[in-house]
Amino acid sequence: MKQIDTTPEQTGTNVCNNKGYDIEFKNVVFSYNEEPVLKGVSFVAKQGEVTALVGPSGSGKSTASKLAARFWDADSGTITLGGVDVKTVEPETLFKNYAIVFQDVMLFDETVMENIRLGRGDATDEEVMAAAKAAQCEEFIQRLPQGYQTNIGENGSALSGGERQRISIARALLKNAPIVLLDEATASMDAESETLIQDALSVLLKDKTVMVIAHRMRTVANADKIVVLDDGKVSEMGTPAELMKKGGLYAHLVELQQGK
Repeated sequence: MKQIDTTPEQTGTNVCNNKGYDIEFKNVVFSYNEEPVLKGVSFVAKQGEVTALVGPSGSGKSTASKLAARFWDADSGTITLGGVDVKTVEPETLFKNYAIVFQDVMLFDETVMENIRLGRGDATDEEVMAAAKAAQCEEFIQRLPQGYQTNIGENGSALSGGERQRISIARALLKNAPIVLLDEATASMDAESETLIQDALSVLLKDKTVMVIAHRMRTVANADKIVVLDDGKVSEMGTPAELMKKGGLYAHLVELQQGK
């Protein structure tokens, strides 16, 4: 049985000589515990564009985004960053190019200040506070007993889901990496929190290479490119308008959700 938690064994060079920040999947195949997840996936996420991965649950969206950052290695096919095969670069070196905002926010039993500073360890307090402000965190931080010096508990237990999410966006803003991997995580939030997070994301995503795992079609209606995954394969690809006109799986998913 295939073990996938072997990241320490991944090796590569300590230099990533990429030219630009396009991410390209070429015929990528990946299995998880011998279950095929991606079955020959090819697409390009271009620098300066938002590429949304959509599709039914279990279609391979999250797996594709994790392979892009080399959490795991593909079984076959190649994933390149600016023309460099990610398998040839040491994961820690590669990861300097990525900021990640996923649904499961990893927070520590520390102050708000230190949790945001994880984005860039040498950041000044002023830089941390500027990132927090841009990520729409100030309003709830000011309500905390000691503001930025408040300890937020084990995995941020003192905060709501929306507040935790905004801290992870602040962290990503502070890192200011050229690539952002985003697991659209506003599905469980009220409208006000969702609006705040969308505002924070618009600052974060400007001019970056962005890959969004989308669960709600309306939040990716302005994406530059939609890649529709179905059962581990790319079933269609194009702009939202092109895919709506085509009337395939993307249009079907949009129509399904409009009823809600």
